[in-house]
Amino acid sequence: MNLANYISDLLYRYECVIVPKFGGFVTNNKSARIDISRHTLYPPYKQITFNSHLTNNDGLLANYIASVDQISYDCAVNYIQFEIDAWKEKLKNSELTLNGLGTFNLLDGKLHFEPQQKVNYLTSSFGLSNVVRSEIERESAPKVDTVVEAPKVIPVREKKTPNYLKYAAIFVIGLSVIGFSAKYYQDHLYKKQLIEAQNQQDLMEEKIESATFVITKPLPTLNLEVESKKKSFHVIAGAFRFPQNADRKVKQLLKEGYDSRILGVNKWNLTVVSYGSFSTRDEALENLSEIRNNVAKDSWLLIQEF
Repeated sequence: MNLANYISDLLYRYECVIVPKFGGFVTNNKSARIDISRHTLYPPYKQITFNSHLTNNDGLLANYIASVDQISYDCAVNYIQFEIDAWKEKLKNSELTLNGLGTFNLLDGKLHFEPQQKVNYLTSSFGLSNVVRSEIERESAPKVDTVVEAPKVIPVREKKTPNYLKYAAIFVIGLSVIGFSAKYYQDHLYKKQLIEAQNQQDLMEEKIESATFVITKPLPTLNLEVESKKKSFHVIAGAFRFPQNADRKVKQLLKEGYDSRILGVNKWNLTVVSYGSFSTRDEALENLSEIRNNVAKDSWLLIQEF
């Protein structure tokens, strides 16, 4: 099984798979969509993207290969490096197609990635396929000449209203007048109670405003020192899948004299470790240039407030 197959297996379970010294394959969940022009409904899926800055080995891919093939971790790392060298050599002359992942091209010294569309890595959409709706052809109904006949006029006999219905109508009107009068009286009484309650409230507010409060022993003034400058520019040493590896990296950098710390976990569930943090971009870029020239060429700059 080639390296692309191992990466493809991991993308079903993880959102990011890093290939050391090459880049990281990142997946993002996408909702179902309808293509009106093609009359097709597409199920939810995982969109594959490629980040060439994710090159530090987090151990996920090597540990998976070691467990599947029953080999040592070091042998798995060597195998990955051998495959990466073969990929880079092929990209010098032609495009690189990875089964189930996509196609790479090297244009003007930059690596371009075109993801595949056939494999859906979203496990919750397993078994769902594209649904194509065929157009419905409607048959036009034949025109029928209709003849409209003149309606027949039926003479209506006048009916006399019984006397008991007249008396019942007068009784109903009387009840309506009584009900309206009772409702008007209730509304008038409610408005009167509301005005009286408002007057009591205004009187209470006047008493409160007229009161005088004297503080004989004021509280002492607190002087707080607030840090005015935020360190939003960070020189990154690496992003690690396992937190223990990140802790080990911080301890190593602290011994070497760097102001290293863990910045947190990013959206790919990787623990980010920095060489140091700075208040201005110029300070951060100067430190980044020094580290790239003397320590690690794959270090990079992150701009974010923590």
